[in-house]
Amino acid sequence: MKKTLLSTAVLVTMATSGAMVFTQSPAIAASEEDPITDARRWAIEGYVFEDKDQDGIRDPDEQGVKGVMVSNGKEVVLTKANGKYTFAKKYYRPDMNIFVSKPACYELPVDENNVPQFSYIHKEMGSAKGLVFGGLEPTGRPPESIDFPLIKGKCKDNFTIAVSGDPQPYSNIEIGYVRDTLAKELAERDDVELIIVEGDVMGDDMGLLPRFLNNMSAANAPQYLVAGNHDLDFDADTDEDSTDSFRNIWGPNYYSFTVGKVHFVVLDNVTYPCTSTDPKGNPDARWAFCDSGKTYNGRISEMQLEWLANDLAYVPQDHLIVLNYHIPTVSFIDQYAIKHSEDNAERLYEILGYTKRKNGKWRAGRPALALSGHTHTNEQLRPGELFEGWTQASHDFTMPFPQIVAGAACGSWWSGDFDEYQIPESYQRLGAPKGYYLISFNGNQYSDQFKPSGKPIEKQMSLSFNSPAFRNWFKQISDWYFDNSDRKSPIPPVSANNLGDNSMLAPRDLRRGTYLVINVWNGSRDSKVEVQFDDQAPVMATRTQRGEGEGQLETLDPHALRRQLSVLRYAMKSTESDMNQIWNGTLGDRSDGFELWNASMFKADSQKPVDNWMWTDQSNHIWTVPVPRNLADGVHRVEVQTTDVHGHTYKESMLFEVRSPHTSTDPRDNDPTDEKYDRQFPSEWWDSQGTNEL
Repeated sequence: MKKTLLSTAVLVTMATSGAMVFTQSPAIAASEEDPITDARRWAIEGYVFEDKDQDGIRDPDEQGVKGVMVSNGKEVVLTKANGKYTFAKKYYRPDMNIFVSKPACYELPVDENNVPQFSYIHKEMGSAKGLVFGGLEPTGRPPESIDFPLIKGKCKDNFTIAVSGDPQPYSNIEIGYVRDTLAKELAERDDVELIIVEGDVMGDDMGLLPRFLNNMSAANAPQYLVAGNHDLDFDADTDEDSTDSFRNIWGPNYYSFTVGKVHFVVLDNVTYPCTSTDPKGNPDARWAFCDSGKTYNGRISEMQLEWLANDLAYVPQDHLIVLNYHIPTVSFIDQYAIKHSEDNAERLYEILGYTKRKNGKWRAGRPALALSGHTHTNEQLRPGELFEGWTQASHDFTMPFPQIVAGAACGSWWSGDFDEYQIPESYQRLGAPKGYYLISFNGNQYSDQFKPSGKPIEKQMSLSFNSPAFRNWFKQISDWYFDNSDRKSPIPPVSANNLGDNSMLAPRDLRRGTYLVINVWNGSRDSKVEVQFDDQAPVMATRTQRGEGEGQLETLDPHALRRQLSVLRYAMKSTESDMNQIWNGTLGDRSDGFELWNASMFKADSQKPVDNWMWTDQSNHIWTVPVPRNLADGVHRVEVQTTDVHGHTYKESMLFEVRSPHTSTDPRDNDPTDEKYDRQFPSEWWDSQGTNEL
């Protein structure tokens, strides 16, 4: 959807943050150690107005907009009839974001990169020290008036947004991958109201963010960002400074806005550097990992929780609250990890009006949906689900409302072999391809679909066979991978070539247990998966993870594992080196193997697996069904139909063979019946063709 550009020629901005400033007061001189005394507190005030000529200037004939929420990052006030808002001096803080919460029926102006302009970033003394990515310069005394233009728009009850988790480019090469996948596909659509990137927008290098934003601007829709654990100033010494460069380049690290009957809330739940104490300074052994060195933890700050309660107090009860934060409240894949869960999940639920009963179940609160990224997995967590690890990492109760972990635009960190477009296949940790979500809203109801990158939206699952041959192949590679002995060969014992045709089965494979594996990439507990072999009666497949308090169960996905355990890109070598200078000064050679993360090189003399923590040997969206043991020799067809919680139905089919060979079912034989070609073509015929014809 085309959005309105705000003229930057007449708008005074602070750094590149898009701060709305119209009357700027001179900076004051103050020592970094000076306390904020009453004499140095200032009222924050300004106007929210309808910018009819869209020039960013509040003209005399442009009326204020009444009843609009404006926040200082803690308190929330409503504009008066003339559009004016005021924060009294007692609410002044030297480090705060002043922002307007866009109301329904209005639009925000955007800059040349389709970044919404709705905030003023105030940091009186600037970042506490010089930061590699710039941080924030001192703003001094706040402006006399901080005004926010709004543009009158249509009132929308029906609209669609795009939600992406973790594009996470670590280099300019990977920015190109984002351009050719996420940005390209969204640029080809005209039905996207806005884009939300659920954190890890970058891969540790905020210097790449302007180019990212410029590429994503091709989608011609406002792009809202969530701060992730790879979007930080890692040289910051306090959590308060850790998002300074993010705030400088993009805008506030938490905020809200409304479209129709949907109120979007963006929170920053990455605490960096974290400490082993609770908010009151009391030691807590659960967070002891924070003392081992600078690292992060999943925790919404006390100030944000206070702001959220104040924000929601002005939102109608019938509005759907869509929470957005980087680290999920809980997840399937990282269910045992405290730092990958939200410490304040229970308080978050309570702010939304959910109360826990004595039986551990929740009494319903406001209609809500949580969106997140971080884990590089697609996870549909439905109300009532529970996994074992949550009791250790976050909480011992079920989900009170739906949560979608929105996968990763980069898949498993741009790993794996190249596809036909020279973009890494990069299957995610639970077996889904890289991609993003399209979420459609109708009033306060929503419906979501996963869009796999480079594939039609109708493609929603993969089918493969977990056969004795596959299990043997997987065991050989797995044993080799975990072998730490000196006798270990640098070359894996088997590769994808040895697996061969995994869809040609012998009767003995059926007798020994062969299962159809259905990875429904956006599947949930409430999905139905129906399977039909040939013209037999359909049967229901079984979800391998029920979400009833169990932990992670081994579930092999041959479709994804075949790509993850035999990566030919590792073996690419050349004589010319390609040295890469990166922001922290280290060098990497891209010419052999391939580069992931922060110039970490992954090299080998042959194909080998990606790291085992990325293998799809468990998943909460896999269904299985035994292949019938009585199938006759010949070709067979299996058709799968899945229906999700919203009623979307998708179909997938595949052909496979059952063969009774003379001696083996080796798929590398030219003729599986062991009838050799030399019986069809006498040796004299081959001799007559000449070697140049072969």
